[in-house]
Amino acid sequence: MIGSFVNTWRRLMHKIGGNNRMVNSSGPMRLLRISPRIVIVVFVVAASILGVLTHSFLQGGAWIAADQKLGLVVGPLLKGPADPPVFAYWISGTGGEGLKMLRLLKAVYHPRNRYLLHQDAGSSAVERSNLARSVQSERLFRAFRNVDVIGQSYAVDRTGPSVLAATLHGAAVLLRLNADWDWFITLSASDYPLVTQDDLLHVFASLPRNLNFIDHTSDLGWKEYARFDKIVVDPSLYMDKNSQLLVSSGTRKTPDAFKIFTGSPWVILSRAFVEHCIQGSDSLPRKLLMYFANVAYSMESYFQTVICNSPEFQNTTVNDDLRYIVWDNPPGLEPLFLNRSHFKAMVKSRAAFARKFMEDDPVLKKVDKRILKRAQSGVGFGQWCSSQPGNKKNKLKGDACLSWGDINVVKPGPSAARLKILVAELISQDKLHSDQWVEGDEKENKL
Repeated sequence: MIGSFVNTWRRLMHKIGGNNRMVNSSGPMRLLRISPRIVIVVFVVAASILGVLTHSFLQGGAWIAADQKLGLVVGPLLKGPADPPVFAYWISGTGGEGLKMLRLLKAVYHPRNRYLLHQDAGSSAVERSNLARSVQSERLFRAFRNVDVIGQSYAVDRTGPSVLAATLHGAAVLLRLNADWDWFITLSASDYPLVTQDDLLHVFASLPRNLNFIDHTSDLGWKEYARFDKIVVDPSLYMDKNSQLLVSSGTRKTPDAFKIFTGSPWVILSRAFVEHCIQGSDSLPRKLLMYFANVAYSMESYFQTVICNSPEFQNTTVNDDLRYIVWDNPPGLEPLFLNRSHFKAMVKSRAAFARKFMEDDPVLKKVDKRILKRAQSGVGFGQWCSSQPGNKKNKLKGDACLSWGDINVVKPGPSAARLKILVAELISQDKLHSDQWVEGDEKENKL
């Protein structure tokens, strides 16, 4: 089975060439058209991985001083020790999730950040075009030019390595478009923020820019056989449509050249670590990418295994994904959908994001009103907005951010205080565990 799979790769590789390009749209927002076969190269060749992929993109200005067509003046984005950081968001979805993605985009929007949206092959060309048009129709997005949409889709199986390929692709594109960001955040259409971007930027402004929020453990338990000893093939890597995994009857031994870690697929990664995975000269990320090409749910283990086996990044981890998730008892493969009954627990969790949500669930409206101060068709409120959400003109019916001021100033709210305490506790716990690990090594060396 595996031999046939490799032959399929080789035949497809001979067909690749000249199809990978970007087509600029007429407006400032770029519609990126990428051949889905480029993902195959990532897993089969692993040569320069996505460094090769990113060179196929044309450079475009991410920030502009003014938009003459709109008659709007956009202030410069300041980057320095005293300035807030910049987040790069990868927002992914499938067919029927365009409106959810757009709502999520608005909920996490801030002019400082960068955003890249992708709908996989479960969506139609019409859906992807509608999403791109919706983004481009927003006056705010056109002014700041920090939202991009990948136009041509490719297949993704959320249980296989194709979702990992898509995530690395997104990170590579974001690096290519503009590498001035500090953290890479992965979100799906079923996620939603529990803090404003001002809150998140304020909390992360006080953190070292090399920290990585990545839930991880080396205790594999039942996953050792079910996930890592079994061999799978993901047809979504070489087929046009989303396809289910193929499971081989054969097995393989758990690796001893590196230690496997597993955890949450939702991560907040530093730019330095993302560059290490995509552009770095170390062979480990490429070697592990080849290994995880035949592992189910590889998105739950790839980044964890890379970072915990890379000495220069081992002490940059915070063992949490900053997500609020509710699992069934006993837990299944997917978390429960959240609703209004979970609202108090969500706030009490102090998390930055939560999942999963049904489209237009009433609890989202409650989050918009109580936490984000977001109008029905607007973006989450921030200090950069010139109007106030509570004045008589808005009352959350209109967008308080139709005009703006200084995008380099943030004003934290109550959610920031809660999140800051949580992050401080997590870092303190990780430092304690790290110190104990170092002390244990020192004792062994003395013996």
